[in-house]
Amino acid sequence: MKEILVSGCEKLGLEANETQISRLTDYAKLLVEWNEKMNLTAITDNEGIATKHFLDSMTALVTGKVKGKVADIGCGAGFPGLVIKIMKPDIELTLLDSLKKRLTFLDCVCDELGLDGVKTVHSRAEDGGRIMREEFDTVVSRAVANMTVLSELCLPFVKVGGYFLALKGPLADEELSAAKRAIEVLGGKVESIFSAEIPFTDLEHKIIIVKKVRHTPMQYPRKAGIAAKTPIGGCYNLKKAAKK
Repeated sequence: MKEILVSGCEKLGLEANETQISRLTDYAKLLVEWNEKMNLTAITDNEGIATKHFLDSMTALVTGKVKGKVADIGCGAGFPGLVIKIMKPDIELTLLDSLKKRLTFLDCVCDELGLDGVKTVHSRAEDGGRIMREEFDTVVSRAVANMTVLSELCLPFVKVGGYFLALKGPLADEELSAAKRAIEVLGGKVESIFSAEIPFTDLEHKIIIVKKVRHTPMQYPRKAGIAAKTPIGGCYNLKKAAKK
């Protein structure tokens, strides 16, 4: 794993010291160990963890938009947020998830790795977006929901002038096309779509970069489940969109 991480970081144009590589390898060991007790990931081999979790998460750093107070919404097993923290230790990180057991795992990882400046929050995004409204310079999220729903869940957390980075797969363009109205309503403006090749894989992921240009209207985020049932801008069905 160490060789993949060192070489992968070089390919991404990132510097990684021995402490960072050591923390990542220890993180991987803890992930596999805890995964035997709870469902954290379907990827458990060293190469898969190194490429599809760690290097994939690092692509957010290549955008140059990650700084200051950072939140990972729907953080799961810590991707991309905790990997970003390991690689950029000067950030102040909040990891938010609706499942307490995932946060228990992440608290253990932070303790074992000696990571400071990390806070875990047990909350739904809809509730957290009101409690921690517009507190963050950067908000990241990976594989949580389609872009229309994800924008309502994440943009309320972002300060005006800050950024929301959505780590997406090959359907990013279709998702964004359906989400443009929602992003505008929520105070965001799409700045660009960043294409990122994941080293040692044939995967090319895309990061939708949204800048927060206005305050999010106070009625957003709506109560849990409403964003998916009644998306801003009308009905959204990615399968139907893909068939057209």
